[in-house]
Amino acid sequence: MHDPAGHDASPHTTGRPDIAGSPRTVVKIGSSSLTTRNGEVDDARIAALTDAIAARTGTGHQVLLVSSGAIATGMAPLGLRKRPKDLATQQAAASVGQGLLIARYTQAFNKHGLGVGQVLLTADDLMRRAHYRNAQRTLERLLELGIIPVINENDTVATDEIRFGDNDRLAALVAHVSRASALILLSDVDGLYDGDPRKGDAQRIAVVNGPKDLESVKAGKNGASGLGRGGMSTKVDSALIATSAGIPTVVTSASDARQALAGEPTGTYFVPTGIRPSTRHLWLAHAAVARGTLKLDDGAVEAITLRRASLLPAGITAATGTFEAGDPVDLTDETGKPVARGLVNYDAKEIPSLMGRSTRWLSSKLGPEYEREVVHRDDLVIL
Repeated sequence: MHDPAGHDASPHTTGRPDIAGSPRTVVKIGSSSLTTRNGEVDDARIAALTDAIAARTGTGHQVLLVSSGAIATGMAPLGLRKRPKDLATQQAAASVGQGLLIARYTQAFNKHGLGVGQVLLTADDLMRRAHYRNAQRTLERLLELGIIPVINENDTVATDEIRFGDNDRLAALVAHVSRASALILLSDVDGLYDGDPRKGDAQRIAVVNGPKDLESVKAGKNGASGLGRGGMSTKVDSALIATSAGIPTVVTSASDARQALAGEPTGTYFVPTGIRPSTRHLWLAHAAVARGTLKLDDGAVEAITLRRASLLPAGITAATGTFEAGDPVDLTDETGKPVARGLVNYDAKEIPSLMGRSTRWLSSKLGPEYEREVVHRDDLVIL
């Protein structure tokens, strides 16, 4: 196997013991890998995937399945030839398709004596602590009972404001929530290439050690079938989310699912680069949608990025957006480049009167409740 990054000698190209030995693995599959071009469920593909997962669970390992395909599956029954663009029709298609999709999974896993539990999530379920804990307990209990959780974004109610954006990102977050030790992202492409594999002489990359290995890579935005909402670029982003949390990740084709689960050198292996962060920080960095922006002077940027200090009113030079206390906001430098994201302690309408003021002055003039930070360091992540 050619590796343009020069990693052929890496042990990960001959075996991946961290994947093979993972006690709990999240597997994500895209809609283009499950359906025909007209949106109908391909039972043979469902069977191949469930066979691979059943073989894995049969050796004592746990698997959570994040599956796209609800909207694509609902297209044919509704007489839709193309993926709908408006939100209402997408939600209608998801409502029809989700039932059909989970019925296929139930039937396929039952052939292996395995039960299925459907879990539909919105980003809001991982944004709110109580919802997150409930989702975590549900997934844990399903696994304890020997049930395969089949997880999808709840497209029937998700809006653009509370959408994960794609199931690759959802899978990376589920891997964190469920305390999984491996993530496998399946699609209709057998790994990450240094260019479009459908054009020219693009070469597959065997190992990615970190973001620097990706500087010359151009990942596609759409699946080959046109059904997927993600594409290779979202898989790369999600792999980096997982690996930054210490979770090894493989991106490969759905046809190689069994080999990937067994730790064989298929697809592209993303090496873990960090340690598992707190859930709040993971969400802030990768799932939260900023409701506004606070522009900071150079001193404030240095304080929060280098000294990991809280953001005080004195360092704010401008505020935009409509947000309330507790909402996520982006913190930018004077050029508008985002440097951090955090949970703000004030409403947007309060910020202008606080900018440039010290907390001591604000407390003396407005009361002791104005002595608090605009963003506390515990509620802040560096981007």
